[in-house]
Amino acid sequence: MIQSFKATPPRSLAPGFGCYLFWLLLLAGLLPGQAKAVPAPAYDFVVAQDGSGQFRTVQEAFNAVPDFRKKVTTIFIKNGIYKEKLLLAGSKNFVKLMGEDREKTILTYDDYNQKKNIFGEDKGTSGSASCYLYGADFTAENLTFQNSSGPVGQAVALWVAGDRTRFKNCRFLGFQDTLYTYGYGSRQYYENCYIEGTVDFIFGSSTAWFEGCIIFCKTKGFITAASTPDSTRYGYVFNQCKIIGSAPAGSVYLGRPWRPYAKTVFIGCELGPQIAPAGWDPWGNESNQQTARYAEYQSRGPGAAPARRVPWSRQLSAAEARQYTLPVVLRGWDPTQD
Repeated sequence: MIQSFKATPPRSLAPGFGCYLFWLLLLAGLLPGQAKAVPAPAYDFVVAQDGSGQFRTVQEAFNAVPDFRKKVTTIFIKNGIYKEKLLLAGSKNFVKLMGEDREKTILTYDDYNQKKNIFGEDKGTSGSASCYLYGADFTAENLTFQNSSGPVGQAVALWVAGDRTRFKNCRFLGFQDTLYTYGYGSRQYYENCYIEGTVDFIFGSSTAWFEGCIIFCKTKGFITAASTPDSTRYGYVFNQCKIIGSAPAGSVYLGRPWRPYAKTVFIGCELGPQIAPAGWDPWGNESNQQTARYAEYQSRGPGAAPARRVPWSRQLSAAEARQYTLPVVLRGWDPTQD
């Protein structure tokens, strides 16, 4: 027993060494009857459908986050399919979601554009989202965001309005309008993510950087539909991404301008055979050719065809491509340093 332990140091050791050794062994858990200390979980809240956490639903955890908290609130979500229409309010800042497994932790809902609300009106594209994120400094890792309504027109899986939002190792599943980078002036970062869809499935006015992501084109269509404001220098940047899919060869465009000043750049990306040789589409409006800013740098793969791209797009020089860095594009914010 610990009570009977008596630390008597050898005479050759300095006085007090035995006491020091005792406490050292005690802290290390090496004395008889002592168990090693187990670090406390690094999560503020745990969500689990089986009741093993504080909450059974993600929305309950969102609601529990204190308004305007200045520290990170970490929410761990255990595996499961959480069918909830989620909303993270703008007063809930510094929220971090951690999924147990990207493939098995799924946040989903099934609204879509023409689905009726309680008044018999179309929900619309904006009303179709499975999850709305308004809080700033949001982070999600190891999660799937899904709209499960199927190929029924516009159906948003995730709507992102908050500034400085980060997504790492996440999936975004849907068909048309999967990922809505909604926030005007919002800066967003996607790393090692999987994004799938058919038509305009990455769209909106935010500035967003996609790093090492897989973009899966399910049918013929358009990957991006940026609506970058005229006053914003950068829109979408895809860096070292891979474009694949089940769409027929030559049937997918890299983008078309939802608004006249759309800006989208692909840097060092691998383009599959799904990509149309023209690359870009003006959305039926020739004047967009004068205002949209579409460019590539060192695209590779069967979908890379610089000589066959529309003449109003650009191939960047090495010097121009070097200007595309995270702090520059995201206006002083480097999401890899926080």
